[in-house]
Amino acid sequence: VVGHDHCVDTLVHRAASELGTGAEISSMDTVPFCLWSAARHLDDFEEAMWTTVAGLGDRDTTCAIVGGIVALSAQKPIPPAWKKARERLYLAMDALF
Repeated sequence: VVGHDHCVDTLVHRAASELGTGAEISSMDTVPFCLWSAARHLDDFEEAMWTTVAGLGDRDTTCAIVGGIVALSAQKPIPPAWKKARERLYLAMDALF
């Protein structure tokens, strides 16, 4: 029996392979995987980020896209430790996140 984590990793890598993850530096190679990853975890910011980074490729771009989508819809908030470690946002943005 294959463990759950292995199945998830295989699914992410297959999606990344099929949809692209920004290696070609184009929206057609970046956005489809981002939408797939965001759609899988619209309610969980942290899981969305871990799934997206597991796809490899242009991780800073894909995570920025997915993070922007999921941050506005997730029921589970951005982990407090992550918020504390991030770059400082402008004052008006701090109130939102």
